[in-house]
Amino acid sequence: MAEKEYLTDTPPLKGEESKVEYAAAQYDGEPTNGELKTLDHGFTDVYDHATPEEELRVLRKIDYRLVPLLALLYLVAFVDRSNIGNAKIAGLSDDLKLVGMDYNVALTVFFVPYALFEIPSNIVLKILRPSIWISILLFCWGLVMTLMGIVNSYGGLIACRFFLGVAESGFFPGATFLLTLWYKRYEVQRRMAVFYAAASLSGAFSGLLAFAIESMKGDDGLDGWQWIFIIEGLVPVALAFVIWWLLPDNPETAKFLTKDEKELIINRLALETGSGKGKVTNSDKIQMKYIIAALKEWKTWAAVVMFWGNTIGVYGFTSTVPTVIEQLGYSSANAQLMTIPIYVFAMIMTLIFAWWGDYVQQRSPFIMAGFGIAAVGFIAELAIPHPRLPGVTYGFLFPVAAGLYCPFISIVTWTANNAAPSSKRAIAMALLISAGNLGGIAGSNVFIAAQAPVYHVGFGTCLASSVCAMITAFVLRIAYARENRQRKALLDEMGEEAIRARYTDQELLDLGDKAPFFIYTL
Repeated sequence: MAEKEYLTDTPPLKGEESKVEYAAAQYDGEPTNGELKTLDHGFTDVYDHATPEEELRVLRKIDYRLVPLLALLYLVAFVDRSNIGNAKIAGLSDDLKLVGMDYNVALTVFFVPYALFEIPSNIVLKILRPSIWISILLFCWGLVMTLMGIVNSYGGLIACRFFLGVAESGFFPGATFLLTLWYKRYEVQRRMAVFYAAASLSGAFSGLLAFAIESMKGDDGLDGWQWIFIIEGLVPVALAFVIWWLLPDNPETAKFLTKDEKELIINRLALETGSGKGKVTNSDKIQMKYIIAALKEWKTWAAVVMFWGNTIGVYGFTSTVPTVIEQLGYSSANAQLMTIPIYVFAMIMTLIFAWWGDYVQQRSPFIMAGFGIAAVGFIAELAIPHPRLPGVTYGFLFPVAAGLYCPFISIVTWTANNAAPSSKRAIAMALLISAGNLGGIAGSNVFIAAQAPVYHVGFGTCLASSVCAMITAFVLRIAYARENRQRKALLDEMGEEAIRARYTDQELLDLGDKAPFFIYTL
């Protein structure tokens, strides 16, 4: 027994059982298969002898199956939550007689349930199969969005926005967590960026789609804004019926991978401690101790401040930018189209930052740089004498969008990289996104219609939140670096064998990111 290491504290049984079968048995929501355990050292000949080319081939296989699906779903989700901005200038405000802060309240009510239900949703995700849970969420938010197209009162709009927040709450934390089950820490950000780029692209796609749908005004007695909600709501309803069998749940149960490919993916992830020593696990069951550990982690709460820098700006910006452009003297239809280049530029910057961050294996510099770019844009918007210089006003919307979108994925990935085991990571990511999305409440209320076209409070609040995010990223980097130095010093002083003598393998796995071998990403 002393000559072997296990991913659990129970030795393997004799026979042909593989660690893939054990991991599948351990995966929450899947039926167990006897008492199967892992083989020697948690490694197989498949992993030991895999070439970089073979690893790349398997990763590409996963990329083509997983990332486009999640990107499509996030595109749909973000279009559905933000299309109210397009509906507003397509007749929503006039038909429902919205006055004063009515529109801002309709934006705000979405974020209350959206924030409250994200942690419970990720707990359910760890219990159910992700494909089943995400399909349920898809159907529910598509149904709510479709019904939003037939509301005829302000109260009906508020109710629909509330239930849309309930239905969409679990998708983003669930999808981002799902990606961490497949890729190593310096591989996941670029995949997550492709997934998140759908949010940037959604602004362009939403404007283009709204422009086309608005032409249906009068069909069947419905206004253009009603058709925007109905058509864009039917899409996720239809997708729900196919995602449940298209979306892979985890490497252990993926039917599109061979047994050797599964073992390769599982084993390479087990070494993701940052030091090359020790192991982590993605096959742990959700337990209260992991939930408590995630909720008590001050670094995750600090990351929430960075998240606010994004959500305050993004949700205020996406809900207001069509109106800002319209007030520059353009028609409603042209204002919809002119949002497209802004979001395309933001998408390109998001992808560049993600690839670059994985290449240099850093997170915090890109977070600070992104919010710095946004800050420049907000300062310019505050300084421009509105409504004069419309070209300059429009031009500085580009760095605003790019600076808000491009650091976001680094914030999420940074939190994911530095939380283990997977149950703690699931809760930490949900907590980050849950508390972070409360910034959407502020963002939805700082761009006040009475201040148009200047929006001093809106642009000023977004500038302040961007600066706070930069400062927080710097503080977190210092904190993580200090703990890394302490752990490396301990390892140099005691040696690996002495540390292993102090803990069992299972205790090291349970410690997760608090284990002596775990090194944080900076």
